[in-house]
Amino acid sequence: DLSNKFLHSTRSSRRTTFAMSGGAADGGGSSGGARTALAEVSSGGEFKRRESAWRNWISREKDAEHPPEADRYHLFVAYACPWAHRTLIVRALKGLEDVVSTTVVHPIWQRTRPDIEDDTHSGWVFGSDGNMLTNSEGLGGPFPPSFDGNEPDPIFNARSIRELYDKVGDTDGKYTVPILWDKKLNTIVSNESSEIIRMLNSEFNEFSKQPELDVYPEDMRKDIDAINDWVYPSINNGVYRCGFATSQAAYDKAIDELTEAFDLVETILEKQRYIAGDALTEADVRLFVTLLRFDEVYVVYFKTNTRSVADSPAILNYCRDIYQQVGVKETCNMEQIKAHYYCSHPSLNKYSIIPRGNNFVKLLEEPHDRETL
Repeated sequence: DLSNKFLHSTRSSRRTTFAMSGGAADGGGSSGGARTALAEVSSGGEFKRRESAWRNWISREKDAEHPPEADRYHLFVAYACPWAHRTLIVRALKGLEDVVSTTVVHPIWQRTRPDIEDDTHSGWVFGSDGNMLTNSEGLGGPFPPSFDGNEPDPIFNARSIRELYDKVGDTDGKYTVPILWDKKLNTIVSNESSEIIRMLNSEFNEFSKQPELDVYPEDMRKDIDAINDWVYPSINNGVYRCGFATSQAAYDKAIDELTEAFDLVETILEKQRYIAGDALTEADVRLFVTLLRFDEVYVVYFKTNTRSVADSPAILNYCRDIYQQVGVKETCNMEQIKAHYYCSHPSLNKYSIIPRGNNFVKLLEEPHDRETL
């Protein structure tokens, strides 16, 4: 079938370039042990995202270190971050808003150690009622100290996500969201989004408002895994491979794979309602968060302008279907998505000018006909 053909054609390069299946987004710049996504580029100019470091599990097994409990776990997320957005969507689909609490960080990266001149790391900070902000180079804006829904850290009153990693003795140095936090043990359970969404899907059913919903059902796992295997490197991470490439050859390779994968998605969705079959699954969540950002951000900022969602009828209608699922719309905040990307990397957009765009989200409010497939 088409997806297997595509997977076979890209398997070799994917094995050497992409070890992880999910991930997180972190701050820009670097200092000392503080690593960042912008620094994860090979000598050939290819962006190579490294794996998440915290990979523990919430489990219903006897004597589990992190058993499922209501109001024990907290998600630190950004509306802007596609990896964190995955967790917000699954939390909403499963009806876990009253079970797993959240804090949404500020979308625009700031210096995480502004009191230390030589520490240039920039990353996620919490909302505050302080002064208006610029980008991390003192340019752009002014930006509000809090966008709608941004809040202070409720646990340690930390200023930045970096401080939470410091609290637990992190040695990896990549300060990413999402973070799934255990409030009882005061530690990070996981910062790997692909695993967090599976925990939310399966381990909290006794507390869930939608326990019958399974976005990783046993009888579809082979198909879901097969879709994830090519969507992640070519599309989810593919847009970053385009945007963070530092050589023409690296960009050309990435955009070719992205374009081919995008066309394959369109072909699949012309024939079936969801990307892995007839049921909504985690594969749809993982794909949707990238498609949501594609036209407003990636086409412009990451140079992925060979295709667009608005000009792809099946993909556009598919996005409408996902967006209109119960609870999903409330997790989509295009203002903060655009503020993050266009204002957090001064090396890519020095003055943090945010393109106006064509109000892509308005297209998602229109009716779809996906249920007829």
